[in-house]
Amino acid sequence: MTTATRSRTMLTLAEVCAELAVSRSTFYDWRAKRRAPRCIKLPNGDLRIRRSDLEHWLDDREDAA
Repeated sequence: MTTATRSRTMLTLAEVCAELAVSRSTFYDWRAKRRAPRCIKLPNGDLRIRRSDLEHWLDDREDAA
């Protein structure tokens, strides 16, 4: 997988928050409560979320509603 392809499948925290229409603090609150989608923590401390993990997480929320 090339870096360009990988970057399209990995979302930044800002992109995820914008897509979900939630604040960064809300996302961190969900993460602390283990209710957020799976995250990858990079060596510099930044978070990335796989598009597939976000989609799976959203599907699980839909079933719960």
